[in-house]
Amino acid sequence: MSGSPPGQRPAMTFTVGHGTDRGLLREVNEDAHIAADPVFAVADGMGGHEAGEVASHECIAVLGRQPVLAAGNRNATTADLRRALQEADQRIRDVADARAGTTLSGAVLVEEDGIPYWLVFNVGDSRTYRLSRGVFEQISVDHSEVQEMVDAGYITAREALVHPRRNVVTRALGTGNDTEADYWLVPVEHGDRLLVCSDGLSGEVTDDHMHRTLTTVGNPQEAADSLIRAALHSGGRDNVTVIVVDAAAAPQQDPVQDAPLGGHHD
Repeated sequence: MSGSPPGQRPAMTFTVGHGTDRGLLREVNEDAHIAADPVFAVADGMGGHEAGEVASHECIAVLGRQPVLAAGNRNATTADLRRALQEADQRIRDVADARAGTTLSGAVLVEEDGIPYWLVFNVGDSRTYRLSRGVFEQISVDHSEVQEMVDAGYITAREALVHPRRNVVTRALGTGNDTEADYWLVPVEHGDRLLVCSDGLSGEVTDDHMHRTLTTVGNPQEAADSLIRAALHSGGRDNVTVIVVDAAAAPQQDPVQDAPLGGHHD
C-alpha cells in the first residue's frame, strides 16, 4: 500500500444520503437542498404560501450553476461563496419582490495544499453539525431572536426550543437588511459525518437524538431517512430536510480515484 505525499493527508472519499418531507401540517414544502459534490446545502424558505418555496429553490439554483461549485471542483474560496450568496440574494429579490426570503446552511468541500476542508456557511437558522472522533457539535450559529437571547443569558438553550419567538430569524437571503453569512473552515478528518438540516429537524429532534442516530446508523441514506422519520414522529410541524455526508480516507492502492457519491432525491 502506497502512502500519501509528505505533508499531505490521504485522499478522501465522500458518500451522502439526503431527503426532504413536507411534514404533517404544511401544505407546501418550502425547503430546498443540493447534495452534489462539492456543495451540500439546505435552504428553508420564508414568506407564506409558495413565496418561500420560490426563494429557497432560487437560492439552491444559483448555487447549482456556479462554475466554481461544479462537480468535483475543490477550488472554491470564501470570496467565491460570498459572491454566490450575494447573487442568490439579488435573484430572490428580483423574482419575489421582497415578499420572501430563505435561510441557507451547509458546506463546500475545498482543498488547500492538497488537504481537504469543510467550508461551512450559514445565514439564518438552518444548521450544520459535525460528528468527528465521537464529538458531536453544531458548527453553525443560528441567526435568530432566541439565539441572541441565549447568548445574552436571558433564556437557556432548552427554553429556546419552546419559546414563542423561536421561528424568528435575524438574517436571511432575499429579504431584510442583514444578509451576510458566517463562514468556518474546518479540516476534514477520516470518519467525519456532516449533518445539514432545516429547523424542521432541529425544532423537533434533540441534539442527543441526532447524535445517537448518527452514531448508530452506519449508512448515510438510512441515517438521513431515520432522522426525517423522527421529526415526523415528534409532530412534523414544519418541512424537514436532512443531508448526511460521510468522509473516509480512500484506499491508497490506486493513486487516481474518483470520490463516489450515493444518495437520492425524494
